[in-house]
Amino acid sequence: MKGNYKDVDEYIATFSEPIKEILEEIRAHIKDTAPQAEEVISYDMPAYKYHGPLVYFAGYKKHIGFYPTPSAIAHFKPEIEKAKYKWAKGSVQFPLSEPMPMELIKEMVLFKLAENTKK
Repeated sequence: MKGNYKDVDEYIATFSEPIKEILEEIRAHIKDTAPQAEEVISYDMPAYKYHGPLVYFAGYKKHIGFYPTPSAIAHFKPEIEKAKYKWAKGSVQFPLSEPMPMELIKEMVLFKLAENTKK
Protein backbone atom coordinates (compact mmCIF):
# COMPACT_ATOMS: atom_id res chain seq x y z
CA MET A 1 0.00 0.00 0.00
CA LYS A 2 1.36 3.40 -0.93
CA GLY A 3 -0.10 6.69 0.21
CA ASN A 4 -3.01 7.82 2.34
CA TYR A 5 -1.64 6.34 5.57
CA LYS A 6 -3.77 7.04 8.62
CA ASP A 7 -0.77 6.97 10.98
CA VAL A 8 2.88 6.04 11.33
CA ASP A 9 2.06 2.48 12.45
CA GLU A 10 0.21 1.87 9.20
CA TYR A 11 3.08 3.38 7.20
CA ILE A 12 5.72 1.20 8.85
CA ALA A 13 3.58 -1.93 8.50
CA THR A 14 3.92 -1.75 4.70
CA PHE A 15 7.65 -2.61 4.79
CA SER A 16 9.58 -5.86 5.06
CA GLU A 17 10.71 -6.91 8.52
CA PRO A 18 14.33 -5.66 8.33
CA ILE A 19 13.23 -2.21 7.13
CA LYS A 20 10.39 -2.10 9.69
CA GLU A 21 12.93 -2.60 12.48
CA ILE A 22 15.07 0.28 11.24
CA LEU A 23 12.06 2.57 10.81
CA GLU A 24 10.85 1.73 14.32
CA GLU A 25 14.33 2.42 15.71
CA ILE A 26 14.45 5.82 14.01
CA ARG A 27 10.93 6.57 15.20
CA ALA A 28 11.80 5.68 18.80
CA HIS A 29 14.97 7.76 18.64
CA ILE A 30 13.06 10.81 17.41
CA LYS A 31 10.33 10.39 20.03
CA ASP A 32 12.92 10.01 22.81
CA THR A 33 14.79 13.10 21.61
CA ALA A 34 11.68 15.23 21.04
CA PRO A 35 8.86 13.85 23.22
CA GLN A 36 6.97 17.13 22.87
CA ALA A 37 6.78 16.76 19.06
CA GLU A 38 3.57 15.77 17.36
CA GLU A 39 3.83 12.63 15.23
CA VAL A 40 1.88 12.90 11.96
CA ILE A 41 1.85 11.69 8.38
CA SER A 42 2.84 14.45 5.98
CA TYR A 43 3.78 14.06 2.32
CA ASP A 44 2.89 10.36 2.79
CA MET A 45 5.69 9.77 5.31
CA PRO A 46 6.22 9.98 9.08
CA ALA A 47 6.77 13.54 10.21
CA TYR A 48 7.38 15.28 13.52
CA LYS A 49 6.30 18.81 14.25
CA TYR A 50 7.02 21.22 17.05
CA HIS A 51 6.53 24.91 16.32
CA GLY A 52 6.84 23.89 12.67
CA PRO A 53 8.37 20.89 10.92
CA LEU A 54 11.20 19.09 12.70
CA VAL A 55 12.03 16.03 10.60
CA TYR A 56 10.50 13.51 8.22
CA PHE A 57 11.72 10.05 7.27
CA ALA A 58 10.85 7.40 4.71
CA GLY A 59 11.83 3.85 3.88
CA TYR A 60 13.07 2.80 0.46
CA LYS A 61 14.48 -0.39 -1.02
CA LYS A 62 18.14 0.53 -0.43
CA HIS A 63 18.11 3.49 1.94
CA ILE A 64 16.27 5.53 4.54
CA GLY A 65 15.43 9.03 3.42
CA PHE A 66 15.80 11.53 6.24
CA TYR A 67 14.41 15.03 5.75
CA PRO A 68 15.47 17.52 8.45
CA THR A 69 14.85 20.59 6.23
CA PRO A 70 17.52 22.63 4.42
CA SER A 71 18.81 24.44 7.51
CA ALA A 72 19.82 21.20 9.24
CA ILE A 73 21.42 19.82 6.08
CA ALA A 74 23.47 23.02 5.77
CA HIS A 75 24.47 22.88 9.44
CA PHE A 76 25.49 19.19 9.34
CA LYS A 77 26.94 19.21 5.82
CA PRO A 78 30.52 18.48 7.00
CA GLU A 79 29.40 15.34 8.86
CA ILE A 80 27.17 14.25 5.98
CA GLU A 81 29.93 14.68 3.42
CA LYS A 82 32.54 13.01 5.63
CA ALA A 83 30.30 9.92 5.88
CA LYS A 84 29.80 10.10 2.09
CA TYR A 85 25.99 10.06 2.34
CA LYS A 86 24.01 11.18 -0.67
CA TRP A 87 22.27 14.43 0.13
CA ALA A 88 20.26 17.26 -1.36
CA LYS A 89 19.08 20.65 -0.13
CA GLY A 90 16.70 19.25 2.51
CA SER A 91 17.44 15.53 2.63
CA VAL A 92 20.04 12.86 3.25
CA GLN A 93 20.06 9.16 2.34
CA PHE A 94 21.26 6.62 4.88
CA PRO A 95 22.08 3.33 3.09
CA LEU A 96 20.49 0.21 4.53
CA SER A 97 23.81 -1.57 4.02
CA GLU A 98 25.37 0.53 6.82
CA PRO A 99 24.43 1.08 10.48
CA MET A 100 21.99 3.94 10.93
CA PRO A 101 23.74 7.06 12.26
CA MET A 102 21.48 7.42 15.29
CA GLU A 103 23.71 10.02 16.94
CA LEU A 104 23.58 12.22 13.82
CA ILE A 105 19.80 11.77 13.66
CA LYS A 106 19.54 12.82 17.33
CA GLU A 107 21.75 15.87 16.72
CA MET A 108 19.62 16.94 13.74
CA VAL A 109 16.42 16.61 15.78
CA LEU A 110 17.95 18.66 18.61
CA PHE A 111 19.13 21.27 16.11
CA LYS A 112 15.62 21.57 14.64
CA LEU A 113 14.04 21.74 18.12
CA ALA A 114 16.31 24.65 19.05
CA GLU A 115 15.75 26.36 15.70
CA ASN A 116 11.96 26.03 15.85
CA THR A 117 11.80 27.11 19.48
CA LYS A 118 13.62 30.36 18.61
CA LYS A 119 11.03 31.23 15.94
